[in-house]
Amino acid sequence: MARSINRLSDRTVKSVNRSGRHGDGGNLFLIVDALRAGAELGSKPAKRWAFIFRWDGKLKEMGLGSLQAVSLAEARRIAGDFRAMLAKNVNPMDARREEMRKRLAGRTFGEVAIQYHEAHKAAWKSRKVEKQWLPGLERYCGSIWGKPVETIGTDDVLAILSPIWTSKAETGRRTRGRIEAVLDAARARGLIEKDRANPAAWRGHLSHLLPKSQKLQRGHHAALPYGDVAAFVLQLRQREAMAALCLEFTVLTAVRSGEAMGARWAEIDLDAKLWVIPRERMKASKAHRVPLTDRCIVILRQLEPMKAGPESYVFAGTKVGKPLSVMALEMLLRRMDHGPASEKPITVHGFRSCFREWAGDCTTFPREVAEEALAHQVGSEVERAYRRGDAIEKRRQLMTAWADYCEGGAANVMPIRAAG
Repeated sequence: MARSINRLSDRTVKSVNRSGRHGDGGNLFLIVDALRAGAELGSKPAKRWAFIFRWDGKLKEMGLGSLQAVSLAEARRIAGDFRAMLAKNVNPMDARREEMRKRLAGRTFGEVAIQYHEAHKAAWKSRKVEKQWLPGLERYCGSIWGKPVETIGTDDVLAILSPIWTSKAETGRRTRGRIEAVLDAARARGLIEKDRANPAAWRGHLSHLLPKSQKLQRGHHAALPYGDVAAFVLQLRQREAMAALCLEFTVLTAVRSGEAMGARWAEIDLDAKLWVIPRERMKASKAHRVPLTDRCIVILRQLEPMKAGPESYVFAGTKVGKPLSVMALEMLLRRMDHGPASEKPITVHGFRSCFREWAGDCTTFPREVAEEALAHQVGSEVERAYRRGDAIEKRRQLMTAWADYCEGGAANVMPIRAAG
């Protein structure tokens, strides 16, 4: 009479290569996977253990691990435990899930947040975000930092968000999103039940409990009126500091300050009067070509003798191998008398707004050309798919007109139709 259990031997499980299920009896099977098409000659099929049983009339399969990780004796022991559960009318899958939950229970929000940050930081484009993500989250989530994730509820989240939701709208939105991400990660790891709603989710949940946040509540970056820009540039040229050259270059190219400060000589073609910012340094993760005006070339030629190689920074900082500090530009602005006093001091980023307002008010260059100069996405995804170019020559005319305006030659602005 054939044995009902322990049908396989150590020799058999190691030598069998025929794909399919090979029963050991008592619901335990060695599964040999078929080789994929194109597998190398001499390749061996993968082998794994499975416990297969019926529950509520449905066939269930529980993986026990590969043959390399789980021996025949260990697989039989596990199968014996599962058969004992079935005899007591206990679903082994539920029992294993509960055991996992108990084993992982008590993991705190802070621990999961640290693990989430470690797993995702390499994919974040900005080093600033990488450095600020965890401290910023801990600052506002101190009340739940040491709390087990499975015990965090809507009231806990509201207690964090309510004090900052209207007074610090951007911080509130950012904090809510990070809490939601951490709790989603905890659920994915089995620390929170799969069918439990995320207490930090906005749509269909917090959207009913908090007012809609105003995206522009923090305000636009304070900008100098474009009518004052020529006087500002003239004043800027009276300073010989590296920061002054960098700031003027930033104004003339209408790029973000980080893009200018991170410029490397390898990105610049002086003969073609072109600067290509790689996608890794762009907010939209798309390479951006910047036409360089005559004044930009003068600035670059002035700095060229300090060039230490193609990968060296154009606007080098005081530390060897480091670019100019972002605070260098901000401090320069604070020291300068940049026109009528205002409630908010002007910002470096505000010069992009200054350029855009000038282009819209004082020229007839198409909106798409001005937006392309700012590296903004224009139109729908379909429109962008059909518009493959970046209007580089039209933008060169626009940036030349802007440079002329910054020189004080407002009368020299040329509409693009006339230029054509």
